[in-house]
Amino acid sequence: MSRWRAAAARIAAAADSRMLSRAFSKAGTPAPQPTSRAFSKAAAAKSRSPSFAAAAATPTASGARPEVRLNSMFLSKPCSLALLPDSPLRVEEPRFEGIKHFMLTLLLFYSKQSKSIRGANVVYHRITSQVDKSDIYDVFQLEKTFKTTFSLLVLHMWLILRRLKEEGKDGVKFGQYIYEIYNHDVELRVSKAGVNLLLTKWMKELEKIFYGNIVKYDAAISLDACQGDLVNVIWRNVYAEEGTETMNAAATPAIQALARYTRREATCLSLTDKEAMFSGNFKFTTLLPNVPSPAKPVR
Repeated sequence: MSRWRAAAARIAAAADSRMLSRAFSKAGTPAPQPTSRAFSKAAAAKSRSPSFAAAAATPTASGARPEVRLNSMFLSKPCSLALLPDSPLRVEEPRFEGIKHFMLTLLLFYSKQSKSIRGANVVYHRITSQVDKSDIYDVFQLEKTFKTTFSLLVLHMWLILRRLKEEGKDGVKFGQYIYEIYNHDVELRVSKAGVNLLLTKWMKELEKIFYGNIVKYDAAISLDACQGDLVNVIWRNVYAEEGTETMNAAATPAIQALARYTRREATCLSLTDKEAMFSGNFKFTTLLPNVPSPAKPVR
């Protein structure tokens, strides 16, 4: 934890808020504060407000966003995350015929390694689609900063690598391809955040944090773990501020919800078949339901 705080503090000092905004904010979303992963004051105030306690998936007054009740989320029975055969999100292997197929075969396009690399790219895209989307920050009441994004990336990488280990040597090897893609992506994110000097040093620090967190998550979800271990690990890895030793009472519902989400996704991934995992044809649980915009009145 101290290594994480030291590394993140140095990255924060090297990156100004404009660079962070460009690296991690999408058009139309507010720019985050410089790399503080503090539980946001706005979220804390919202969690205490009567409107926040509204029923889950109830549209707001504008109809644009649903409200959530954290204490009732992620309690449903786990199920496979594999995409349906007719899902528009599915990614299929490209099929060519004739001379093109022959030439691509000579170029090893259809080799096991090439297929694995393509699948690994799709899997990592599933991770970043979940982590970069604003929903995950809204639901779990997090500010979108370098540290929270990195923490969520590590959490979802752990979920995937844990599942792939269940497939033995093939899964471990496939996981290595995903890790290489992740490592390159993190390097780009750090660079975009404005840290170009001593980049190799920061990447080594983040690598140590990655493996340290992986060990902690494995221990927190093991059969020997206590009931509150996962909550405590998520609080320390994602929510805890510099010098904080006790959990913020206002943040507790969000932390517990993220722990339930993590445990449920781990089980759902275990129920997801090998083909879906190796091709990337799965999707993490949707955090907020899509609420259609109100119909315009007919004139």
